[in-house]
Amino acid sequence: MYDEQQQPEHGPLAGFTVGVTAARRADELGALLQRRGASVLHAPALRIVPLADDSELLAATKEIIERTPDVVVATTAIGFRGWIEAADGWGLGEDLLARLREVELLARGPKVKGAVRAAGLTEEWSPSSESLAEVLDRLLAEGVDGRRVAVQLHGEPLPGFVESLRAGGAEVLGVPVYRWLPPEDLGPVDRLLDAAVSRGLDAVTFTSAPAAVSLLARAEERGLLAELLSALNHDVLAACVGPVTALPLQARGVATVQPERFRLGPLVQLLCQELPGRARSLPVAGHQVEIRGHAVLVDGVLRPVPPAGMSLLRSLARRPGWVVARADLLRALPGAGRDEHAVETAMARLRTALGTPKLIQTVVKRGYRLALDPAADATYADA
Repeated sequence: MYDEQQQPEHGPLAGFTVGVTAARRADELGALLQRRGASVLHAPALRIVPLADDSELLAATKEIIERTPDVVVATTAIGFRGWIEAADGWGLGEDLLARLREVELLARGPKVKGAVRAAGLTEEWSPSSESLAEVLDRLLAEGVDGRRVAVQLHGEPLPGFVESLRAGGAEVLGVPVYRWLPPEDLGPVDRLLDAAVSRGLDAVTFTSAPAAVSLLARAEERGLLAELLSALNHDVLAACVGPVTALPLQARGVATVQPERFRLGPLVQLLCQELPGRARSLPVAGHQVEIRGHAVLVDGVLRPVPPAGMSLLRSLARRPGWVVARADLLRALPGAGRDEHAVETAMARLRTALGTPKLIQTVVKRGYRLALDPAADATYADA
């Protein structure tokens, strides 16, 4: 019998495959996932235009120097630092800092405040919540009619923020500290899409709204949008770093999950809770079996399983304890053709991978069944 107190020797994400769409900090996110046992498929859905090469940022910087705004809103630490560095590279650094000392400088959260102070500046105010909504509330409460407000954009739409300021009478100048463009190499994105629609992924992570938009657009170009949306709504978890990032997916009807704190660490912690919680766990032949994306836990021991074997196991687990005919299992095997011998071959490999052959019973002339423990029959009979 299995030991319920046995401590696993694997990470909480072992046996799961997670897609990473990030262009920036992708290595950091991938390392966090891998340290917790996940297999990672990285496909940057975007590329970032280098700041020093961005003519739009140069134009906005010159306008701020020539016509000092009343308020400047800094939204990301990396973007603010990059802006100052780019201005230095253009020979405009000192002029820009001089103008920023004259304005009401608002920093969205502690990290941005740190970047502001590292540049030798002092913010007028910063919310502890890191919420742009709170920044907007403050500005509107002060009154923005007739004021010039420069807003550091950060590659993502700021829903309602700019529109609300303009509705309040403000003149708004966007400062695009970096811009997103489609990736030059679409191969990795296409491989991620193929893996998602074939359920080869358990989750896809998004750390920016433009990455979500780009992935959806590429799926539409390839005629895979409906399949992708179906996968994200049923089998592949869409995990977003925050609510702004989730908006393009939610607009398509995709249910998403987000951590309470909009950081990579909490995003990974959320996956460590969500993915094991979605795994099917069954008492089979005196053992506890948990079915994960590309592996199975048998009494807490991780058993990697080939894709064909996982297809068979999922078919058996849909109605645990019930006999599944060879013909039905053959249809579950990707690219198996019409020869039922393929089922026997894949089943033999599955039993070997599980390390406990008696988990799956052969029912002569009928098919196969999971050897569900008798006490669990009533519980799972209608599963």
